[in-house]
Amino acid sequence: MSHDGLGPRAVMRSVAFLTAGALAVPLLSACSAEDEAGKPLAAQDIAPAARARITDGGTLRWAVDAVPETLNTFQADADATTTRVAQAVLPSMYRLDANGRPRLNPDFLESAKVVDTEPRQVVLYRLNQQAVWSDGREIGAADFAAQWRALSGKDSAYWTARNAGYDRIEKIERGANDLEVRVTFARPYADWQSLFSPLYPKDVMGTPDAFNDGARRKLKVTAGPFTLKQVDREEDRIRLTRNPRWWGRPAKLTEIVLTAVPRDERAGRLAEGELDVAEIDPAAAKAVDSAAGAAGPLSGPGAGRTAAKALRSWAVVDGSAPDADQDADQDDRGAHARENLRRAIAGWKRQKGELRGYEVRKSLEPAYTQLALNGADGPLADERVRRAVARALDRKELAKVVLEPLGLPAVPVGSHLALSGQEAYADNSGALGGQDTEEAQALLADAGWVPGGPVKKGEKGEKAAGSEGEKSDGGKSDGEKEPDAGKKAGDGEKADRDDKSDGGDDGTYIVGQDGKAPADHGRDHEAHGRQLAQDGKQYLNRQGAPGAYAPRGTAAPAGAPREALAKDGKALTLRFVLPAGPGSESLRLVAGRITRMLDKVGIRTETTKVSDESYFKDHIASGEYDLALYSWPASAFPATDARPIYAKPVPGADGSLSVEQNYTRVGTDQVDQLFDQAVSTLDKEEGRSLIRKADARIWAAAGSIPLYQRPQLTAVRKNVVNAGAFGFQTPVYEDMGFLEKGAKVSASPSEK
Repeated sequence: MSHDGLGPRAVMRSVAFLTAGALAVPLLSACSAEDEAGKPLAAQDIAPAARARITDGGTLRWAVDAVPETLNTFQADADATTTRVAQAVLPSMYRLDANGRPRLNPDFLESAKVVDTEPRQVVLYRLNQQAVWSDGREIGAADFAAQWRALSGKDSAYWTARNAGYDRIEKIERGANDLEVRVTFARPYADWQSLFSPLYPKDVMGTPDAFNDGARRKLKVTAGPFTLKQVDREEDRIRLTRNPRWWGRPAKLTEIVLTAVPRDERAGRLAEGELDVAEIDPAAAKAVDSAAGAAGPLSGPGAGRTAAKALRSWAVVDGSAPDADQDADQDDRGAHARENLRRAIAGWKRQKGELRGYEVRKSLEPAYTQLALNGADGPLADERVRRAVARALDRKELAKVVLEPLGLPAVPVGSHLALSGQEAYADNSGALGGQDTEEAQALLADAGWVPGGPVKKGEKGEKAAGSEGEKSDGGKSDGEKEPDAGKKAGDGEKADRDDKSDGGDDGTYIVGQDGKAPADHGRDHEAHGRQLAQDGKQYLNRQGAPGAYAPRGTAAPAGAPREALAKDGKALTLRFVLPAGPGSESLRLVAGRITRMLDKVGIRTETTKVSDESYFKDHIASGEYDLALYSWPASAFPATDARPIYAKPVPGADGSLSVEQNYTRVGTDQVDQLFDQAVSTLDKEEGRSLIRKADARIWAAAGSIPLYQRPQLTAVRKNVVNAGAFGFQTPVYEDMGFLEKGAKVSASPSEK
């Protein structure tokens, strides 16, 4: 799911386990503050149009993942729709620009700056004199102070998901007049621009009851270009209407209707003309692109737009394509495929005309997909094995698999803490090194893993290294069934190396947006963050491969898998856990490529598919995996937001590990210290240098390997402007609308 806010602060994070050893200082040599952050790899794609060319009025129908459980973005179960509503109806002191950098929002602020540093840091906010709440009251110091008290962490009656930054404030007071707010910090805070975005009225923040319950289902008082008109949970939709008290540029649209539509139903709803804007998966994008007759690379460079591919795309989005995982004999599959093709042709002909009114707008999300390596115990507790896994990967190839077919830049992500275009970005992957099979094998040998080593066998088969996983049945693949919803975590069936997808969106597992992760920023670990390290065991039942064997000494063909490795009677086999849902095809595609890359250095994997519902909660957060793929959103404030993701674990008195959002359980004291220094310096150059040094050390620890920036594909009605694939930039809701007849997309939407 897309992340368009100011940073991944919807939930709290946890801590991890491992020592990266003494990292050599030369590894940091490329991380100077002089490095250029570059530009975003892909520009936003929103069909920009000047406001004068936009029709006054109209209703924009926008598909979202769900009607949120809460409208309070500071609660643990807030989600992406919570953020979207807040952006349209509440004040934000800062918003992100197209480069993912915070910019002052002139609708609410005339200025904001640090006016004192000794003896305390003081920030003075000068508010826009026209800024008022929807009830007519001026926005002022009382609202700032109420939000600080609620989020400071001092009053446990407030059920807050985060308090980073607010816990450093000493006091908030009125300045020289009602338009000035003075914020005094007890400790220096570099990321002060992250605060008060969004800002809730004192009516919401003033009491625990109002905070905990009052803002979950409604917002009586707002201050944005739109107001919250209705939350209809029976119809799964939210209505936003023009704010008559809005002092900025008036909204062009009369109304925005956010409707919850499952991703696999969006193509059909588009074909029925029921939506104007919807993020979609690659299969749906191909159907829209084909119907529109657009030329482009959505089906792959040079692949063209054949009718067969268009029909296949439609069959997939219509749900009539044969399931690659269904257990049926070949004849039944053939008959089933012919019937589905007939249905697909009929559906495509019937609805292609409707889809011609849409186009696919594409960019890259401000989020990246990573390979996570659980370092709690087992083979991956050894830094050398983690580094060997990393050195076995060709990250350029993995990025191409997902992004090249979509016509998006297939460039591997070089930082854990920022993306290209953001101030803190620098490619620090050199601290770990690129793909090198020989180096990977040498690291494994140094760790004691040798080819063809003896493996102890028990009554239930081989006992392999890795976390406790499924019992292998000897290589079942295409005929596997997905886990029943009622099965407990870990009961997902073993899957084959899924390499059938066309690439594209890699599911919705972006930490910080689903409200399922533990809350609180390093506080109250008993209630929010405690996780147990897993026992590191896995049982396999390997059988000898059937067929003829080559004479001893015969050379293996180039690129063939390396002989399996073993140590202390255990085979080196890692449990690779993946989501089984229809929106995660490209995750499984990438996992298949990773599996083959690891095979070449002698690392075996056992892939387990689990239900989407249990994937993150029961496997990633609880540490029930060795390898996993999931995504993190980028932040404009990495010193604040990224620290809990990479913090060193804190052992509890009972022997468990307290984690925030460090689900790899890999951390070091040095990284923690660099984050602490970065968040406390008011020198921007120094802060940027510290963040880059921290990133280089995170690379060297090899707990997570960034792979590629996530694609963002949005189907938009062709006459809708200033909306689509926003990339980094916070949407400007008042500028969205329908293009006047005969007008064309053009210059800046800020034109009157």
